[in-house]
This record gives sequence, C-alpha cells and structure tokens, in this order.
Amino acid sequence: MKIYISGKITGDRRYKAKFREMEKKLAAAGHIVLNPATAPEGLRPVDYMRLCFAMMEAADVVLFMQDYQDSRGAMLEWAWCQYVGKQTCFDLAAFGGTDA
Repeated sequence: MKIYISGKITGDRRYKAKFREMEKKLAAAGHIVLNPATAPEGLRPVDYMRLCFAMMEAADVVLFMQDYQDSRGAMLEWAWCQYVGKQTCFDLAAFGGTDA
C-alpha cells in the first residue's frame, strides 16, 4: 500500500526525525511511504503544498499523525482528503505497525 504521512513540519525542530521514524515503521510493515519531510529545503509554502498534494494523489491512504491539527498545511491536506474522498487513517496499527 502507498501511504502518505501528514503531520506538523513548520515550527517543529524535530520534524525530520519524527517523519523518518514513521516512515521506517511503515516500510518495515511492507508499505511504500510518501514522506513530505524529504522535500528539499528553500521552497515557498505554496510549492511544498503542490508537492504534497501530488504525493497524496498518488497515495492509497493518508496517515495523519497526532499533531496534524497544529499544522496549517496538514489541515489543508485533511480538507483536501475530505473533499476528494481520499482514504484517511490516524492509527499506524491499521497498517501492521505499532501505534502512531
């Protein structure tokens, strides 16, 4: 399954490690992981969102980490998923991993 990870990036100094940990758990369970924290630094917010929407479009499901509501970008991702009917989840255990 292709899984996109959504969560707080801006303002979280630990975001790369947090997203990398989630990616490892999902990959260990056999999934293809689309990780927005691997995007190059220095882009404008609108460019990051374009990349994120493209990854979400390619994903089978979007996994929202616990802090997603603290992120304007992740809230846009949530709204997009609701609008287009993209499958969403909040529990890593649903994908054969341990709790997010």
